[in-house]
Amino acid sequence: MIKHNYLNNIPLQEAAETFYEKLEEAGMAHKSELIESAGAHGRVTATAVYAKASSPHYNAAAMDGIALKASQTFGACETNPIKLKAGDYFVVDTGDKMPDDTDCVVMTEDLVESEDGQFLLFSAAVPWQHVRQIGEDICAGDMLMPSFTKITPALAGALLAGGVLEVEVATTPLVGIIPTGDEIVSPRENPKAGEIIEFNSVILSGMLKEWGARAKTYPIAADKPALIEDSINKASQECDMVLIIAGSSAGREDYTAGAIKNTGELILHGLAIRPGKPAVLGHRGPVALIGIPGYPVSAMLVMEKLVKGALAKLTKESYPQAIVLEAKAARKITSSLKYREFVRAGISFSGHEPVAVPLDSGAGLITSMTKARAIIDIEQNTEGYETGDVLKAELLQPLEKLKNTLVVTGSHDPLIDEVFDIFRRSGKGFDLASSHTGSMGAIMALKAGQAHTGGIHLLDTKSGEYNISYIKKYFPRGGIVLIEGVGRTQGIMTAPGNPLGIKSFTDLANHSYINRQGGSGTRILCDYLIRQEGLDSSKIYGYEREEFTHTGVAALIAAGSADAGLGIYSAAKLYGLGFIPVAEEFYDFICLEENLEDEKIQAFIASLQSSDFKTRLEKLGGYSLKNPGSIKFRF
Repeated sequence: MIKHNYLNNIPLQEAAETFYEKLEEAGMAHKSELIESAGAHGRVTATAVYAKASSPHYNAAAMDGIALKASQTFGACETNPIKLKAGDYFVVDTGDKMPDDTDCVVMTEDLVESEDGQFLLFSAAVPWQHVRQIGEDICAGDMLMPSFTKITPALAGALLAGGVLEVEVATTPLVGIIPTGDEIVSPRENPKAGEIIEFNSVILSGMLKEWGARAKTYPIAADKPALIEDSINKASQECDMVLIIAGSSAGREDYTAGAIKNTGELILHGLAIRPGKPAVLGHRGPVALIGIPGYPVSAMLVMEKLVKGALAKLTKESYPQAIVLEAKAARKITSSLKYREFVRAGISFSGHEPVAVPLDSGAGLITSMTKARAIIDIEQNTEGYETGDVLKAELLQPLEKLKNTLVVTGSHDPLIDEVFDIFRRSGKGFDLASSHTGSMGAIMALKAGQAHTGGIHLLDTKSGEYNISYIKKYFPRGGIVLIEGVGRTQGIMTAPGNPLGIKSFTDLANHSYINRQGGSGTRILCDYLIRQEGLDSSKIYGYEREEFTHTGVAALIAAGSADAGLGIYSAAKLYGLGFIPVAEEFYDFICLEENLEDEKIQAFIASLQSSDFKTRLEKLGGYSLKNPGSIKFRF
């Protein structure tokens, strides 16, 4: 077996500077084209643009009224009005050319008609009153905009007003995208085991479009050096930049670095960042060749930190700087000294100060980017942050939107997604961000000011009561409110039709199990039921194998990766699984009393009380409603 190694471990800033310098030396630069000014909105000027005509190009009336020589009105006052006879003036409308030998306009509303039909003026006019003089707005020869200016609707109008009917703009660059890999297949509904849907090109194309470029995705290239090199040769002849997806790591079928070296010049392979380390940077003449890691989070990070900068040389766009917010770390964040790490995070404004909540860090978790509201940048040679440390978070969404976001955490239930949709359809401008940390996670998050509300279903195994005893225990000083949610059915989920004939936990001894994470209400219930039946959980294969959502458990059972798992009926129904009911429970929400009147909490309560919510839960199945949204307990 051949051992592959990264060629470099270069700090990001150094890598970017080296890469951009090499591209400039190779002649990478923007191209330009001449287009009609009327359709130039959104494009970037390639050179300075100068007016060819003045605007207005004639002296124009700025008001409806009469045009005359200002000197005709001198001396007019309240006690000595001037009477104008026919022939002394010209009637004009706004925009009309001023008649010769006139230099002012008297507005219609300032004219008083006498009994004999003539006009009286009770105040004198001044020269050029209410007249738009030649060049008042634009003078021929004026610079309308400098080079590399993005043309706004107003600027497009100014081009036409200044007589510029065509404008030279930076050509929209074409970026080629080459997906690689034997296991990669085009999107389809039912991929086989071992087949990976190719979706990175869609992500990259969308990012390129936002940055002012066009994208062309080439056919998937199998893991054969010659095929990858052929694709690079073709794309580099047709495009201004080429992105090669995957094959950039250090595996036995990672050929991107070699392919770039054989078709152009390899600049570096391997960055001191995580995620994103396997990136490959090179060029073929003025065409940048960039090996993009196959994991989507790594790919997006490399696009943001390296591709965007290279693309700016072609688009001449000036991309806005991200807003950086100071926030407190919700929990300890460890980091390797070897890399500069970029950690996806949520941002909560539920407490007195913003809090950054790190999300799952796997480079392949595309949902960690869809849910991320910020990126925590941990510099190389630092160990990370302790809980409560102030850190800097680069915002991925506008600050105002984050402040209008209700942060929901705790136990997972599909009803949270339904509330989110009701939120968005309400038109009130609120957003919702959810995370699945288990019922105990909700309690800890509210104690730390990391969330507005959280779902809990915590069974007191001594009293059989749900939630209240935990509230009293973990909030001994009170200030907490329990909002009624729903009743729901928990049960053992099995393969469709329950082919193994599972009736209770006793029947699981010889079968594989998938469990929920420690601290979740479902895990507490499961541990309790196992003890009730006098079973040893260590004898159940897979009991320590954990999943964070009910649908995650159901998906693994449906795929045959596990025989059974405890979960709610709606998840079993969604996947068509067998379901053996074992308990009825209360799934409620907690929030701090001081936040109860928050508009977002009130909108959340209104959603729980809506008829739409009831209809959606009836469709999901396995729920019972009594007084959702009511205050169940205040402590």
